[in-house]
Amino acid sequence: MSSSTASPDNRIDDVDRAILAALQHDATRPYAELGKAVGLSAGAAHERVRKLRERGVVRATTIDVDAAALGKPVLSFVTLDAADWMGGSDTAEALAAIPEIEEAHIVAGSGTVLLKVRTASTQELQSVLKRLYAVDTVATTHTTVVLETLFTRPVAIADRTGSGGH
Repeated sequence: MSSSTASPDNRIDDVDRAILAALQHDATRPYAELGKAVGLSAGAAHERVRKLRERGVVRATTIDVDAAALGKPVLSFVTLDAADWMGGSDTAEALAAIPEIEEAHIVAGSGTVLLKVRTASTQELQSVLKRLYAVDTVATTHTTVVLETLFTRPVAIADRTGSGGH
């Protein structure tokens, strides 16, 4: 079965969890090394990863890029308040057309949509905010500029009970 979203059933066993943790640490490792780390052959490790991808558990293999090294040191979170429902494809397309927006989430709470925005400067951030006001459903914005990131972490690989601990 192929799916873009993993189902929360019990198809993830201890070996799958070990594979996921190892890939989160270094997704470039060869299957022979990955298999050795989790007690499988290279072929068996490759097959497990293929099945995790097929089921949508592993959505992508990517790299972590230092945004500041690429000239985008300003990280901001922008909450949008809406004049109307923002969950439609028109809003999603309008937001996706602004390349400085890295993520967009419909949220519950004090706003309607939460955006993760990365820019080269506060002047560029101001330009993004002006473009946001051009989106029909945007009524107001609230912006928080990140001064320092204390840490980020990957998704926790939960144990069978769902507690996430060992």
